[in-house]
Amino acid sequence: MSAQDQAQRAFASAQQSWGEALAAHRLAPADAGFSARLAALASAASREAGACRAAAEAGFAWPPHRAADSGPPYELRPESGRRGPPELWLRFDDAAGALSRAATGSDLRVVASAYDEVADVAAGLAAAVEQDDRSSGRLVQRRARHSA
Repeated sequence: MSAQDQAQRAFASAQQSWGEALAAHRLAPADAGFSARLAALASAASREAGACRAAAEAGFAWPPHRAADSGPPYELRPESGRRGPPELWLRFDDAAGALSRAATGSDLRVVASAYDEVADVAAGLAAAVEQDDRSSGRLVQRRARHSA
């Protein structure tokens, strides 16, 4: 398989993962699964960054496809009452805006960097929200069942 074929497959897979992560936030209830959705978003953004870098190395350009004013799903917007450290949410808002702006261009390396920032801050938010959910009792760790 050629490097271009590998890059195209990785890119398509990363795009699917990113779309699934965003869809989970669009339809999400305000529940204890928020931290897991943030972690999935971080993972998907990291995959996107890697796929973009591989595609750039294979000679591809980013296909501009979003308006600069597009934004994240409602659950991730300031007006949603999102949980977590405000300073991380400010970083997230900046990273999401940078990603939206990068997506209107064609430089895969710029897009990859924007996805890296989203991944980094989403991972931090996931950890902070999970810790808060555990300490508040919203998220409880299941005990392993032992058989007789």
